[in-house]
Amino acid sequence: MNTITKHVVLLVLCLIASTITAQEQQKDPIVNDTISYHENGLKIDRLEETKKTIAEEERDFLKQEVETINQRLDRGEITSTQAENLKKEAAMKHAANIEDRIAIIDAKINLLKRNPGTEHIADDEDNSMSINIGSKGFLIDFANGKRKPPKYDIRTTNKLLFAIGFNNAIGDGQDLSNTPYELAGSGFVELGWIWETRLSKNSNFARINYGFSFQWNKLNVKDEMYFVQDGDKTTLEEFPVSLRKSQIRVTNLVLPVHFEFGPSKFKDYGNRIRYSNYNKFKVGLGGYAGVRIATQTKLRYKEDGDSVKDKSRRNFNASNFVYGLSAYVGVGQVSLYAKYDLNPLFKDQVVDQHNISLGLRFDLQ
Repeated sequence: MNTITKHVVLLVLCLIASTITAQEQQKDPIVNDTISYHENGLKIDRLEETKKTIAEEERDFLKQEVETINQRLDRGEITSTQAENLKKEAAMKHAANIEDRIAIIDAKINLLKRNPGTEHIADDEDNSMSINIGSKGFLIDFANGKRKPPKYDIRTTNKLLFAIGFNNAIGDGQDLSNTPYELAGSGFVELGWIWETRLSKNSNFARINYGFSFQWNKLNVKDEMYFVQDGDKTTLEEFPVSLRKSQIRVTNLVLPVHFEFGPSKFKDYGNRIRYSNYNKFKVGLGGYAGVRIATQTKLRYKEDGDSVKDKSRRNFNASNFVYGLSAYVGVGQVSLYAKYDLNPLFKDQVVDQHNISLGLRFDLQ
């Protein structure tokens, strides 16, 4: 008997056993009562454990509220006398919360003890879900854990970076009008993760963005030329047959850093403050540095009536260390984005070429 057959037979036997057990439980009220008592016992145990965490939770809430009051005092929004009164009120409130929450749980426990067969009594305090299997019961608890007070101020946030657009490379005496690469067919994609930290304690006008990203820079070569690596030299030469596509793609892993400037909307919720950049103008200035992780060329042509696709993975003397300048300007999550490699595309060449890109950048929070 092979492994699959064994598993099928075992599954069928389990289903039969479960059906027989369910039928026996329906016929036997004593079994049903035993299960109900056990389920209520599990609920009571969870409620008793929840009682132990209530005081700690309320102390955390009080600590956070006192910290908020102190920060309001430091900013001059309230006086020392007002701060002391607010702290006393907060202490009384959380003491009353402890007393009331424990009283609610005690009432639930008493209700469960008086009504062992009651299944609709919810465990509101711990928000857990239990799955009971078998006559003795097997509990799977997906409790959310104790509640945590919101952080008063969050100076560092994170977001997804995605950028896409046109790409090219220019060298000495060249511009985009006489570059050997196609303007429309060449492009770039960038994908990464960015952290944003507010530089000032009480203002979000200036931020620093930093993180990591992958850059895919693609160049489509014009005039049926293709890249040839000869030792430490990389040149463009004419292909012996008609080329449908000649392309090189360089993949880099970089660490971008930008200083970002722009207005924000300040929101005070009492127990927390937040700064929002939603639909706000912004400007970012900075650069990036990293390493090249792959280089690939792709050729498409016809030979003897057959379509041929030729891919080659070599270094092609591309620079191993990449670094450059970048900037963006936009509103909200969308920006016009430009970057320029200060390192040459190929090292130790007669004419240095530098990659240049222009496109759209999306900061997705």
